[in-house]
Amino acid sequence: MTGAAFRALYEELRERSPRAPDDRRGTLGHLTPGRVVAAAGQVRSGLTVSLAAPVETLPGPDNPDPAHHTMLAPATGESTAQGLHFARDRFAMNVHGDADSHLDALCHVLFDGELYNGVPAGTVTPEGARALSVEVFRDGIVGRGVLLDVPRLRGVPWLEPGEHVYAAELAAAEAAQGVRVGPGDMLFVRVGHRPRREERGAWDAARARAGLHPTAVRFLAERQVCVLGSDGNNDTAPSAVAGTDFPVHVLAVHAMGLPLLDYLQFEELTRACARAGRWSFLCTVAPLRLPAATGSPVNPIAVL
Repeated sequence: MTGAAFRALYEELRERSPRAPDDRRGTLGHLTPGRVVAAAGQVRSGLTVSLAAPVETLPGPDNPDPAHHTMLAPATGESTAQGLHFARDRFAMNVHGDADSHLDALCHVLFDGELYNGVPAGTVTPEGARALSVEVFRDGIVGRGVLLDVPRLRGVPWLEPGEHVYAAELAAAEAAQGVRVGPGDMLFVRVGHRPRREERGAWDAARARAGLHPTAVRFLAERQVCVLGSDGNNDTAPSAVAGTDFPVHVLAVHAMGLPLLDYLQFEELTRACARAGRWSFLCTVAPLRLPAATGSPVNPIAVL
């Protein structure tokens, strides 16, 4: 995709995403209270399934800066001593890595000196983000989730790094699975990143991964989804656009105000949906309340 074609798509998606000058919620505006109430009707069995991968604390090809978990207590001897003692620990994480499940806030993508909706990029400082931080989602995101399984559609266990998912495949997956993505839905697109990683071993996902082609973002705009999540990064690597890395991030977060969930895990959910014969469910996303952060570790829960 040429740089000029990408710019034209960017402008098209901005125009198709009308917002008030003071809007800070982006596509969450599609998730109305009525749609939240309707999403509760998705619950049939009461089965709950995590969509997050376990946080990793060991370095690897795709995780050179892993999370750090340190035990602060109990001190030596306290675990066998009489009386009351507490186990305590500390956790630190590079939120936007290529291994752990996380939410991208609307301040995460800086493009042409701006954030989403014309907010100056200078509002993100070494002290944190003064606007569009993950605090926007402090009340959580609760609504209907839809899982589209692209490897299932293709008849393969996973997509190979570098392969693109196009809008036509998303529509074909809908038809094959008997589901339709609608306004206010959270769309989850499986590319099979996790099972490939488990079977073949970790690789440098920053250089090679499967994801959406930038033109597939039109599908998201047409269906008015409120959140996009993947078991990869949502973007393909190498980039499909000359001169622009992470074009899906730019189009979704920056042009549309669409928050992203990266590096989720769908294998248990895929099996549960296949057993139930349906690919939609109630979903809850509850990021940490980090008032100045550009994202948060997250553990989305599907309720079938």
